[in-house]
Amino acid sequence: MKVRDLMTPVSFFKIPVDMDQEEAAKIFSKYKLPSAPVVDADSRLVGTLSANDIIEVIEEESTEDIQKMAGVEVLDKPYFQVPFREMIQKRVTWLCVLFFGESLTALAMGFFEGEIEKAVVLALFIPLIISSGGNSGSQAATLIVRAMALREVSFKDWWQVCRREFLSGMALGVILGAMGFAMIAVRSQFSDIYGAHYLLLGLTVSASLVLVVIWGTLCGSLLPILLKRLGFDPAVASAPFVATMVDVTGLVIYFLVGMAVLKGTLL
Repeated sequence: MKVRDLMTPVSFFKIPVDMDQEEAAKIFSKYKLPSAPVVDADSRLVGTLSANDIIEVIEEESTEDIQKMAGVEVLDKPYFQVPFREMIQKRVTWLCVLFFGESLTALAMGFFEGEIEKAVVLALFIPLIISSGGNSGSQAATLIVRAMALREVSFKDWWQVCRREFLSGMALGVILGAMGFAMIAVRSQFSDIYGAHYLLLGLTVSASLVLVVIWGTLCGSLLPILLKRLGFDPAVASAPFVATMVDVTGLVIYFLVGMAVLKGTLL
């Protein structure tokens, strides 16, 4: 038999020796290569890459993305091999940033202190509102960061992503808003906890949920694209970071809706 009858025709795919390992992994994945030659600037063979090598690269890159999305600096060693002091250093930076971000939530609540005093019942739904916005933002951020890693989404797709996530956020917000309104309406039949204006309160909560979830999905989907455009790693737009940002703005949206709907009744 001739050699060409036995060989795998991959000579077209030459990997430059200075190519980023993640880019090489994407080429292997796209073209299902079992191996590929690695060449220098003069196209001279300096080595080969195999599928086994690429599997290790993919595992390493995926681990880095997951750690960044969790708000942790990349660990260079296995978990139990990282010294305690280094582990603290890897985690404390983002925790401090997120702590500062969450402190803005208290600032926002202080700004609306008068409204809370007039309608204490509004405070009951603050965790519901901000968690729904943060969760929707985290979902969108995770989906887009992964899609960008797989090259399914790029900066030129930002408007398509924006439109798709706006509609997704609206649909999800309507579902959660309907659940919130129903919860308030049903409970009000057996308790006076929400007062005589429970229908207006339900409308406030449901409308806020729709707006906050839309805002959360837009922030979570567009922030990674923007960071990538600015030259940063989109995984930096981690789920905790997006959730913290949406928490603060979601609280403002909630009280603004409450002031509009409950004016003349509870406020």
